Amino acid sequence: MKLKVWFLETRPQFLLLSVVLAFLGTCVAWYDGAFHLGHALLAFLGLLLCHISVNVLNDYYDYRSGIDLKTQRTPFSGGSGFLPAASLEPNRVFWFGMGCFLLAVPIGIYFVLVTGWALLPVLIIGTVCILLYTPFITKLRWPEWAPGFGLGALPILGAYFVQTAEYTIPALVASVLSGILVHNLLLLNEFPDTEADKEAVRKTLPITMGKARASLVYTVMTAAVYLWIIGSVVADLMPVFSLIALLTLPFAIKAIKGALRHQDPARLGQAMANNVLIVLLTQLLLGIGYLLAGVF
Repeated sequence: MKLKVWFLETRPQFLLLSVVLAFLGTCVAWYDGAFHLGHALLAFLGLLLCHISVNVLNDYYDYRSGIDLKTQRTPFSGGSGFLPAASLEPNRVFWFGMGCFLLAVPIGIYFVLVTGWALLPVLIIGTVCILLYTPFITKLRWPEWAPGFGLGALPILGAYFVQTAEYTIPALVASVLSGILVHNLLLLNEFPDTEADKEAVRKTLPITMGKARASLVYTVMTAAVYLWIIGSVVADLMPVFSLIALLTLPFAIKAIKGALRHQDPARLGQAMANNVLIVLLTQLLLGIGYLLAGVF
C-alpha cells in the first residue's frame, strides 16, 4: 500500500507531459536526419526524473506553506493530498523529490561530455526552474514562465540537442510552441488556488492581473498556438504535415469558453480538462506530423 502511495505522490497523470515532450523533441531530430535511440531514451529518463522532482517538491512546499490545507483539490490542482492526510512524512517527501533530481544529474553530465558544452545552459536554466519554482519563482510576478521553459521549451531543445549536437531555428520554433502550451497549462490550473496562493504571497497571473484579465491572457496565448503552427508552416519552419496539430482546435474553443466563464466552477473544470487535452494532443500530433513529413 505504501509503495502505491509513493507512486501516486509523483502525480503520474501529469507525467504524460514528459512522454509527449520527449516524443516531439525526438521527432524533430529524426525529421532533421538525426536519431539516436539510446540518447532518446536516456533523455526521456532524465526528463521524467526531473518532472517527478518538480511534482514532489511542489507538493512538499505547498504543504509547508499551508496552501494544501486550504485549497479545494481538483483533478488538475490542489496537490496530491497525501501530506495533509498524513499518509506520508514531509521530510521523506522532500528527500524523495531531491533524490529524483540528483538521479537526473549524472544523465545531464553524461550528455554534456558526450554531445557538447552547449547543452549546459539548457540544463542550468532547467535546474533553476526545478529547485526554485515553488519556494521563490512563484513569489515573483508572472511565474508561469518557469514551467513554460522548464517543462516546455527546454525539454524539446534538450531532446533535439542530445541527438543532433546542435540547435537550429526550426527546433527553436517547435520549442516555443511547447513553451506556450505548458505556460497555459499552469496558468489555467492556478485559477482554483487563487485565494490560498494569495496567503502564501504568490504572484501568479490570476492574482496579479485578476482572473478576468488572466483568462484573456489564456485566450490570446491559446490562439497564438494555432497561429504559430500555421505561420511556421507558411515560413517553411515546420513541415506541412504539422497542420495535423490543428485538429485540437475544438478542444481549444471549449477551453477558452470555460476560461472566460471562470466564475462557474463546473465550466472552469471542463476548461481545465480540455486544456490538458490541448497540451498533450497538440504536441503528440505535431510529433506525428514530423514523422509523416519524414516518410512522405
